[in-house]
Amino acid sequence: MQSPIIFQSESRRINNMEPIKVEAVEFYAKPNSQENHTEEFELLSSETPSPIFRRGCNFYFALRFSRDFIENEDVVKICFGFGPQPTVVKGTKAILPLQANKTELHGDPFFWSLAVSNLTGNMAQLQIHIPPHVQVGIWKCTVQSSIAGMPDPKLEFNCPDDIYVLFNPWCPHDGVYMANEKERKEYILNENGKIWCGTFKNPTGKPWIFGQFDEICLPAAVFLLEKSGLAPSDRGSPILVSRAISAVINSVDEGGLLEGKWDGQYDDGTSPHAWTGSTKIMENFLLSGGVPVKYGQCWVFSAATVTVCRALGIPCRSTTNYVSAHDTNRSLTVDKYFDLFGDKIENGPEGDCNDSCWNFHVWNDVWMTRPDLPLGYGGWQIIDATPQEMSDSQYRCGPSSVEAVRRGEVGYLFDTTFVFSEVNADVVHLQEDPESDWGFKRTSINRYHVGKKIITKQVGVYDDKGDLDLWNVTKFYKNKEGTEAERLAVYNAVRGVPRAQQFYELPSKEQEDVYFDLIDIDTVPLGDPFEVIVQIHNQSKEERNISVALSASSIFYTGAAANSLKKSQGSLAVPAGEKEVVRIMVKPEEYMNKLVDHSLIKIYAIANVKETKQTWSEEDDFTMTKPEMTIVLSGLCRVGEEFCVDFSFTNPLSIPLTQCSYTVEGPGMERAVTTLFRDVEPKEPVTIQQVFQIKKSGERAIIATFTSKEIQGITGSTRVMVEE
Repeated sequence: MQSPIIFQSESRRINNMEPIKVEAVEFYAKPNSQENHTEEFELLSSETPSPIFRRGCNFYFALRFSRDFIENEDVVKICFGFGPQPTVVKGTKAILPLQANKTELHGDPFFWSLAVSNLTGNMAQLQIHIPPHVQVGIWKCTVQSSIAGMPDPKLEFNCPDDIYVLFNPWCPHDGVYMANEKERKEYILNENGKIWCGTFKNPTGKPWIFGQFDEICLPAAVFLLEKSGLAPSDRGSPILVSRAISAVINSVDEGGLLEGKWDGQYDDGTSPHAWTGSTKIMENFLLSGGVPVKYGQCWVFSAATVTVCRALGIPCRSTTNYVSAHDTNRSLTVDKYFDLFGDKIENGPEGDCNDSCWNFHVWNDVWMTRPDLPLGYGGWQIIDATPQEMSDSQYRCGPSSVEAVRRGEVGYLFDTTFVFSEVNADVVHLQEDPESDWGFKRTSINRYHVGKKIITKQVGVYDDKGDLDLWNVTKFYKNKEGTEAERLAVYNAVRGVPRAQQFYELPSKEQEDVYFDLIDIDTVPLGDPFEVIVQIHNQSKEERNISVALSASSIFYTGAAANSLKKSQGSLAVPAGEKEVVRIMVKPEEYMNKLVDHSLIKIYAIANVKETKQTWSEEDDFTMTKPEMTIVLSGLCRVGEEFCVDFSFTNPLSIPLTQCSYTVEGPGMERAVTTLFRDVEPKEPVTIQQVFQIKKSGERAIIATFTSKEIQGITGSTRVMVEE
């Protein structure tokens, strides 16, 4: 590519000479991929590899003409266009004249530039520089040719190749530039990761194959960007592109990638728990012509967002917020109402309070500069593809600056108030009270319940068996609970939200002389009983008569109630200085057929002291833990050979597992394959064998998940080193 320039020195102008014709182009897709950091894309390995370039990079390509190029006679212009109607004014078109004596690229990196590397006879080898701000997606190349001084005729050659241009985290001039090489490897190049579910007391990492370099994923990502409706001229902004992605991953507005469902009924689609990675989702969507895939929940939306962002070149990670507030009325509080008997009043007394606390919620962080915000608010930005609330007439969220959320600067774009509430809202309990002017009294306000823990996968670490790759990043999103800085951030946010101010002028608590404590439950193995226990200590010098209500319910991870499991209400007299314990036991037969996705349990306790009018309420949630899946490999792993993998677990229940299926996936070995499976008997050990055909060398991940009507998402993963 670097051979000397050879110029045509002899003028051979002939009357009525036809314009030079382009017969073929060559984009050197594979050789150019190294400088452009795109060599991992499978599209480069096909018989007709697609050129994939990054903004701010250079690439070589060649033209073959129908005859020798004649300097000063032949006029050749190389045009790059983006979108349906490319224009220079909107930055969606570049026109680069081929000048034989221009052998070096333009010195300004912010402009398109063309240089001649070699021009010999009918062959031209050229180098192109792509500016670091151009639109991301598919560009088309055309070559126009004519004779100098003669307006007609003109010829135009349309290059058949789709030219993918991506964001460039390696380029300091690109808005997504990420200086740390380890972070680039994690947030752009890593195809495997974890999505954290469970509870804050027991985070559970779900292995996931993002597969952003799979041959299906980049075309699907660009197709999604087209479906988003984002104007072609705006597709150079990582701010606007990431906002569009947050909208088009869900299907609500524009028929995007995934349809959400939270009721546990997935017979007409795929259970969210059955997915092992994003590639099957992307494949189903693309091959169907854009029909939303059934079904997703927040962790699936987040995982698919990682795939799309990394494929397009935006550094992205999946982040889980435990006890995530859904503040529907912008009050910065989550209001929960209870009747006289301690039962929760869903949707409040008027039926219009839809505030909730999700046990966990998974969103995404994307890395970029924020030239639209003051200095210091760039870096990680929160986007959320789960359809919760509308933003500018669409279900989307972000990008919201993590630093703005931490400081309580809710006035900055985009959706910072909503995100701030997710990590910092106060939870207010209100109980029915006939003596109150408006029918309810506040029993408690918990300032430290929401945003209990915010985690993501640690950079450069992967733990198949445990949680050594868990990274607690809470401090980046909120100041430490109980500190002055944390309360100042809340009050700073309250000043920016008028509707919230009334909730923070709360009366002080009355004198309390009875101590209550709801005993936390971390986890309970599925199939075991559990107890709801409240400890009471009368710290006064007089007897106290106390009414107590306890309840346990199964819940969806969104916090919505599913089924009541057990409740108890009664009164007791506690002598001065004495302690008492109130409890209820819930047996397996009382909850097994009432559990829903994630097997989450919510417990509430409410108490009232007759003599002092002291009120108290508390809540807790925990998950029933599922059996572990073990994975055993047999034989050596070599490219082009088959090898067997055994997946094993034991049914922990005393009832059969029905409507069973399992999914296995291994990038470079096997795309996601779902297979129906027989019913599993009570307490039965199960072993499933799968044969893999190995296609790629290097370290490869294998993920399997087993689902049934009774237990969703028994998952296991491992890694294997594949030899050539």
